[in-house]
Amino acid sequence: MYRYDEVDRRVVAERVEQFRGQTQRFLAGQLSEDEFRPLRLMNGLYVQRHAPMLRVAIPYGHLRSGQLRKLADIARRYDRGYAHFTTRQNIQFNWPALETVPDILAELAEVEMHAIQTSGNCVRNTTTDAFAGVAADELADPRPWCEIVRQWSTLHPEFAYLPRKFKIAVSGSAEDRAATWVHDIGLQLRKNDAGETGFRVLVGGGLGRTPIIGEEVCAFLPARHLLTYLDAVLRVYNRFGRRDNKYKARIKILVKALSVEGFAAKVDEEWCHLKDGAGTLTDADVAHYASFFVDPVYDTLEPDPADFVRALAEVPAFARWAGRNTRPHKAPGYRSVTLSLKKTGVPPGDISAAQMDAAASWADRFGYGELRVSHEQNLILPDVREADLFELWQQAREAGFATPNIGLLTDIVCCPGGDFCALANAKSIPVAEAIQRRFEDADYLHDLGEIECNISGCINACGHHHIGHIGVLGVDKNGEEWYQITLGGSQGNEASLGKVIGPSFAQERVAEVFGRILDVYVRDRLAGERFIETVRRVGITPFKEAAYA
Repeated sequence: MYRYDEVDRRVVAERVEQFRGQTQRFLAGQLSEDEFRPLRLMNGLYVQRHAPMLRVAIPYGHLRSGQLRKLADIARRYDRGYAHFTTRQNIQFNWPALETVPDILAELAEVEMHAIQTSGNCVRNTTTDAFAGVAADELADPRPWCEIVRQWSTLHPEFAYLPRKFKIAVSGSAEDRAATWVHDIGLQLRKNDAGETGFRVLVGGGLGRTPIIGEEVCAFLPARHLLTYLDAVLRVYNRFGRRDNKYKARIKILVKALSVEGFAAKVDEEWCHLKDGAGTLTDADVAHYASFFVDPVYDTLEPDPADFVRALAEVPAFARWAGRNTRPHKAPGYRSVTLSLKKTGVPPGDISAAQMDAAASWADRFGYGELRVSHEQNLILPDVREADLFELWQQAREAGFATPNIGLLTDIVCCPGGDFCALANAKSIPVAEAIQRRFEDADYLHDLGEIECNISGCINACGHHHIGHIGVLGVDKNGEEWYQITLGGSQGNEASLGKVIGPSFAQERVAEVFGRILDVYVRDRLAGERFIETVRRVGITPFKEAAYA
């Protein structure tokens, strides 16, 4: 994975010292709140309901074991012993004291981490498939391109004050696991008939107040033109995007206003001044960044070793975990392991300092010192030998990391909600726990099969509720917390937005309504049919009727 050079280290160190001085001046009363706000947001510092919140960048979800240990140490010494992974593959500390934040940033810089551009109207953390580089279905490794985009976008002077925040996702596999259709720009790696690498470019996706599926503006962009084309897209947005109304300032609104054809025409008009210019990538440029993402030296292994197969046969709990929480790997005899952060009773995405230390140790012992963060808020060990899976499972179970629910209903994607966020209309965490407790029976849960549940505490949709097979949105009704249910949302190649089934429900009824919805699914599904497929086949009416019966 990418490591800082001298320029990176100098830039991050200078940024830390700048913010240290800004924080000291604010605490001394020399800067007003209005003056300090944009400065702290540039460094990932929010003011939440109870305390400051620091959002730390994890570029495209990649972590080294030493970095995770540092995050654990920070959680212990500066926070309350835990942190929270987000749907943007970042990590948040919810309780740091304001005066300690510069010290935290300085310590992060020691392990090549920072909080730059995790907030503000700029290009945010570029995200990708958590299994990039190891997925068996990968067409091309997206990680070098993510790093190229990161280098291009970080502290880009022309795009530091966009009309609104801007998010880019890159996918390199046959199945889109980066939710590219609901990003401001989605980049899908492709190969043309001549074997050349390029991108299908999607623009104008997004969730929040106005959820929209992105649209294709370029079917195949040769890879060497990536940065000049991104420059053109951002320039058009910077020039024509609305700044008079923050609710209509995202690029998705501009694309709809101009039409996708009109927007693409303006991009092409701008691009004609940039194409083949100084921003054009050379083979040497691409090779330089690709050199940071070479495979480890994998052992030559036979798949399905005897001890692994025996453990699958003799230990049903292990077999269930291996079947649900591990994925095929491109190297024979290896698998990628998802450590579930969705144990019932623990806020989805939260991780303790002890768990961080344990996961870092497993990354070193069972892999090659690397971990990944998924946008489903779980932690991943990308390279584990099948022969080591049983031992890893035993240790993970002791650490509360082995809930066998990846992709199932209780693998809930959930924002912090009203327990922390000042913007939230309602709490998210208690609703997630109520659903998890309602469906704790492992046999029933596995019989239901793959169901994606997403919960957001407000219309900003940090929990991505619009693309959950079942989505939950917290709303304010006369000062009380109520919850709106959507059905039929999905990420992936067939991305879709969920439809609201009707009026909202009181918090204590949400888990019951889930039960009624799932009873309809069990009643009406065809053999082998997933929940989302049943919803698409029969529509939401029978589910709605059951929910309000």
